[in-house]
Amino acid sequence: MSDENAVFEPIKIDEHTYRIEDNGVRCLLFVGDKQALLVDTGFGQSGSLKAVVESITDKPIILVNTHGDGDHLGCNAEFAPALMHPAEMPYFFQNAGDDAKAAPLWEGEIIDLGGRIFEVVLIPGHTPGSIALLDRQNRILVSGDSISGGGPVFMFGKVRNFCAYLASMEKLLEMRDAFDTIYPAHGTFPITVSAIEKSLAAAKKLIAGELEPMEPPFEIPAKMYEYDGAAFFY
Repeated sequence: MSDENAVFEPIKIDEHTYRIEDNGVRCLLFVGDKQALLVDTGFGQSGSLKAVVESITDKPIILVNTHGDGDHLGCNAEFAPALMHPAEMPYFFQNAGDDAKAAPLWEGEIIDLGGRIFEVVLIPGHTPGSIALLDRQNRILVSGDSISGGGPVFMFGKVRNFCAYLASMEKLLEMRDAFDTIYPAHGTFPITVSAIEKSLAAAKKLIAGELEPMEPPFEIPAKMYEYDGAAFFY
């Protein structure tokens, strides 16, 4: 839930990497030799994200949205256009408005910051065009909302697709030799590959009807399902 009194909290991970916490969701900033990559822009109620980013780096900024949920694109206008998978664009414009600026980012495309490279991985399910970003050299996967660092993944509503989500988790597990660490958009930071294994196991049990519905901790049109540390609102 957003907080109108919230402020951005930048936290340094290393000399070239920062997480910027925004009241329960996080943006990520990766600084290369030539450009910087900003992943998502928060709720949009915590002041100027651009001012925070410019206090960290003077490199040109590339903005990527992992997906189009409202808590990930609140400050997009400060950095437009936003790069995202084309499958996400209808949902993005629905939430961001028709005047928002977006440009396509396809699976397998490479984002080269100069000394740091990210590869786009399409992982639909949470939303139709959800993506992850893979840094093979540093063995890091940026996962957006598809893998949670604690708390349920939102899987209710028209854009969610549990069968696609299950396939995406299987896809990421097949790639597990390429990364050790996951940077999620919510919850504990960082997390390990075991979070994908748990999400996949829980998703399979939910689809098979093996999990009992529970009441969520706040009012939403969904139930909560949990198994072995992974959970969903569905």
